[in-house]
Amino acid sequence: MKSKLALNTLSLLLALGLAPTSIWAATKVGTLETVVELPIRPGNVAATVDGQVFATVHPLDKPSGMQLIKITGPSSYVPWPSAALQSNESNRSDERIDTPLGIARDAKGRLWIVDMGLNLGKARLWAFDIATGKVDKKIELPANVAPKGSFIQDLAVDDQRGWVYLADIAPPALLAVNIETGTVHRFEGHPSLQAEPQAKLHVGSKPTFFGGKPAKVGVDPITLSKDGETLFFGAMNGTRWYSIPSKLLREVTSDAERAAGIKLVGRKPLSDGAATDDDGNHFFTNLNDNGIDWMDRRGRLKSLVRDKRLQWPDSVQFGPEAWLYISVNQLHTTTAFTGGKDLGKPPYRIMRAWTGTSGQRNP
Repeated sequence: MKSKLALNTLSLLLALGLAPTSIWAATKVGTLETVVELPIRPGNVAATVDGQVFATVHPLDKPSGMQLIKITGPSSYVPWPSAALQSNESNRSDERIDTPLGIARDAKGRLWIVDMGLNLGKARLWAFDIATGKVDKKIELPANVAPKGSFIQDLAVDDQRGWVYLADIAPPALLAVNIETGTVHRFEGHPSLQAEPQAKLHVGSKPTFFGGKPAKVGVDPITLSKDGETLFFGAMNGTRWYSIPSKLLREVTSDAERAAGIKLVGRKPLSDGAATDDDGNHFFTNLNDNGIDWMDRRGRLKSLVRDKRLQWPDSVQFGPEAWLYISVNQLHTTTAFTGGKDLGKPPYRIMRAWTGTSGQRNP
């Protein structure tokens, strides 16, 4: 009985990333593990360095009355930080989470989410203290830079300078938000933010449609360098990964100056999510090939893992050590993509892949 209990305990520690570092010493690069299987679609995922795992519930999933969850086991989860902050059709309000997607942790022990406000008609940023679950910040984005109809869905947090960077796909734009003042700068209209006409989604080897037309999504994944000086970005329907000095987004400057600061870093797959480790390697979800790719510091693109279970790998974030956590939600099977029935087949998953790199200890 004791040995069985010990084995079950170790299995749970492994799934949640809480096992000792020595256990990972011989882990093979590209190893893929399932962290949790879910009946609902995870949106984006975040994992702390001590192995706590959180996820938004994708707004395109069937209504479940939950928007933000914490994983408690291989097939279990709870609304987080409380059930009282979740919402449904009967109780939506400014005091509850509406339609979140992007999620990220920071070095001050906070969990940030982008709440697109698709029902309330206003976008907000929330920050929660991970230790207590208390709301630390709530920032409503002004309507002039985040108008109704925006789809602000990814974020990168620089807690040292006090800024959050956002990606809006409708219309494609990068936003910089001052955490203390709520001031927002918006940069849009540049070709690097747009979908590339030749970059076509064909998830499951079939053309992928959204709203009855071929999916065509602009700037989507964004990441920050370890020192916070560089923001990286690219379109979902895009094969190019760009960089821009983050100060050009923070400071009041002209769009021409911002455009002059944009550089091509390298080639990427069609991707919904990306993460940059402390050594400057970039990791991307590969939607067309059911995989994860990575770009080294010399700009060389390689395959990390391919697996048929990676049906629409949505977001990636580093957790403990070199583990890259992945939300997998079959998004192409939702009614927004099919135009009819939801064709998803649970379980939906949060998985993780071993990268063998430095990981991201202190974002």
